[in-house]
Amino acid sequence: MKTNEVKDLQVLSANIRLDILKMLSSLGYGHLGGSMSIVEVLSVLYGKYMRYDASHPTWDKRDMLVLSKGHAGPALYATLANRGFFDKEMLYTLNAGGTKLPSHPDRTKTPGVDMTTGSLGQGTSSAAGIATGFKLKGTDQKVYLIVGDGELNEGQCWEAFQYIAHNKLNNCLVFIDNNKRQLDGYVSDICNPFDIEAKMKAFGFHTVTVDGANEKAIIDAIELSFDVKDQAICIVLDTIKGQGVPFFEKLEANHSVKFNTDEIKQATSEAITSLEAFIAKEGA
Repeated sequence: MKTNEVKDLQVLSANIRLDILKMLSSLGYGHLGGSMSIVEVLSVLYGKYMRYDASHPTWDKRDMLVLSKGHAGPALYATLANRGFFDKEMLYTLNAGGTKLPSHPDRTKTPGVDMTTGSLGQGTSSAAGIATGFKLKGTDQKVYLIVGDGELNEGQCWEAFQYIAHNKLNNCLVFIDNNKRQLDGYVSDICNPFDIEAKMKAFGFHTVTVDGANEKAIIDAIELSFDVKDQAICIVLDTIKGQGVPFFEKLEANHSVKFNTDEIKQATSEAITSLEAFIAKEGA
């Protein structure tokens, strides 16, 4: 792996994070915490691994991404805009009447969105079906599934995982965003998933846990997964809700943030300035 490749992905991550902040602060509210915690994995997938054609989003040979934790739609939208699926100006239509960017992804509205999600747990079954379809067609296409740790409250996740593991769907890479928090508190207090890596291994997955804020660590885990031929694959991302901005990492109520206090507005402005400076320096 080339050093400049990782740097390029770090710059992409910064751009995605910057656009999330600008988009949500412009709107005045939105699902910030869980969007920020998946920035790096989206950067790595769209910046290095996924096959797609931004000018032809429905290309039938593309890889697909299922964002089962659909409330993190702003992160996906920012990623798609940064990869050329649509102009960045469209980001500022989030949640507006008649928008192509609803609060949760809708494959019938947004260029580049492969699956409609938002009802937690259902994306896991969708990804299992897509992966099965790819196997039946005999293609080498992959589906990348992103699931939240709070989402694991839903039994449907475990039914889908059992199916994926039983059928050894190694063309479905499962990423679990273990950011430790969900809508109204800490996951461990609400419905503890206990040791996620151990549970996924017990289900029959080849499973590793990596630093979800480190692009190189995510790349290394994905590269190792390509050698796995007879098992389903799970990469647990050790993340922080609000990742990448210390103020929002520490903010208790960061699942959905209202940008209506001086403190939040100042923290957002400072984060935007910092990200823009990083991009100007490293992206030159």
